[in-house]
Amino acid sequence: MVYLVLIHIISAILFIGNIITAAFWKLKAEFSGDETHINKTAKNIMIADYVFTIPSIITLLISGFILAIKSNYPLDEINWLTISLALFAITGFIWIILLIPLQRKMIKYSEEKFSKSDYKKASRTWDIIGTISTIIPIIILYLMVAKPF
Repeated sequence: MVYLVLIHIISAILFIGNIITAAFWKLKAEFSGDETHINKTAKNIMIADYVFTIPSIITLLISGFILAIKSNYPLDEINWLTISLALFAITGFIWIILLIPLQRKMIKYSEEKFSKSDYKKASRTWDIIGTISTIIPIIILYLMVAKPF
């Protein structure tokens, strides 16, 4: 079970680390003002989601459910675990429904004919929604560590 906890922790680090560093690289590219760099960064953020975020989500869910079952945590009542799962689902919904389409728009708007106003609008929306979808996993991390109820 120790190895399963380790896998779960590493997955959480990859998940939260990737979503935080994505914002860092995006802002860094935008501050450069270099349209080519902005486009490459937008594409790389999308690639990093597929390489790091999706596998870490899958691993978090599988390892988390196995740990919950082995530890006899109830999944049918309101507690730190079920609240965490609900928040995780909300984060996934935000990511799939809002952030991925915004990332695709940012890639599109930052390509050959750089549409600065369209890119800026999509980027600012991504910043706001992305901040929310980054805070939620940090709350989940707190719940997982503290197990307050």
